[in-house]
Amino acid sequence: MARRRPRIERAPRISRRTASVAALGAACIVLFSVLVPIQTVLYGTSLPLSFILAAALCGSPLLALTHPRWAIAAFCASAFTLPLLVVPTLATESPWPWSVPALLTFVLFVGVMAFMHGARLGAFPLVIGAVLSLTAPLLRPEIVATAPTAGSTTADMIVTTSVAAAMFLVAVLVAGRVRVSAELTREREHSALEESRRGLVEERTRIARELHDVIAHSMSVIQVQASTARYRLPEIGDAASAEFDSIAATARASLTEMRRMLGVLRTEDQTAELAPQQDIDDIPALVDTMRRAGVTVGLEITGAVADAPQAVQIAAFRIAQEALSNAVRHASGAPVTVRVQADADAISIRVRNGRTSAPPAATGGGYGLRGMRERVELLGGTFTAGPITDGGWEVAASLPLRDPDPRTDPTASLEETP
Repeated sequence: MARRRPRIERAPRISRRTASVAALGAACIVLFSVLVPIQTVLYGTSLPLSFILAAALCGSPLLALTHPRWAIAAFCASAFTLPLLVVPTLATESPWPWSVPALLTFVLFVGVMAFMHGARLGAFPLVIGAVLSLTAPLLRPEIVATAPTAGSTTADMIVTTSVAAAMFLVAVLVAGRVRVSAELTREREHSALEESRRGLVEERTRIARELHDVIAHSMSVIQVQASTARYRLPEIGDAASAEFDSIAATARASLTEMRRMLGVLRTEDQTAELAPQQDIDDIPALVDTMRRAGVTVGLEITGAVADAPQAVQIAAFRIAQEALSNAVRHASGAPVTVRVQADADAISIRVRNGRTSAPPAATGGGYGLRGMRERVELLGGTFTAGPITDGGWEVAASLPLRDPDPRTDPTASLEETP
């Protein structure tokens, strides 16, 4: 048999959102590093003002991710001030009122606003940017005094507004596509969840149908045959009749349990009446049933067991029932003792059987012991099961009467023999 190669754990991938924010930050840094020298050298703006205004302008796309209104204010202030702080002789030789880095920042800012916050909020920087483009020539008329400079300024404003408007439309369409895709993903997840739930309900219904049609029918036949045995077979004695009556009573109890289980499995039928679960007061009747089957069982119940919570009572009965069943199945003929003791803090259950001379029966994989341990763990108690010094077997469980502390992790030890 070929050995499997050890699985190499891969480093977690960067999420799409993190990668997008990192790319946006890199673009803003690049635009800032280009805008500052261009604004200082080509337009004659002082270096400190270029740093401050460029930082406000290029930082607005990043700020728009979390604070869109502050981002709009910072962008408008810097976009309004930068075209005014230029040397006229230098501004006529370069694109004005929008330099190329400022134009790209404007387009990027409009796209981020429209994509992240919708078309209504994304339209604000687009309209404000277009209006600011018109105010700059009105406040600095000397820059557009000649026909060539006026034409260059007009072309610059038209190109900037057109590119920003195109980015606005693209961002709105992409954002809509992303929202539709996310909605479809949620719908698919919801459909898959509903499909799994429907499959679970169908499987439970199928199991309930099989139990009803096969097991419950067989138990009904056993109950009817045992109940009518004294009438169909008049030659049988009183002892055999009593034994058949006991079998019929056990079959009726099993049918009651089966109906309760079917009511739980058929989740679509919420009108099923569930009978009350057995508790510690039913253990003597359980022991009497075992005695009638020929098993020597001793019973000792001490303490105020009736004051225990219902969950503890049910668990105590089920543990005693399963332990007695295991003793009868795996230690046939050995005497069994059942001790139930209640104190101020917990209820203890001990089921011990002696050594048997019969060969051990085949085990069923330890599911009974596992079920008992799970019941005890759910209540925060302790559970042990294993051989004892005299060659027998003992099952011991301690069920606390108070709710366990949720900060503690209940532990249980289990010893099983193959």
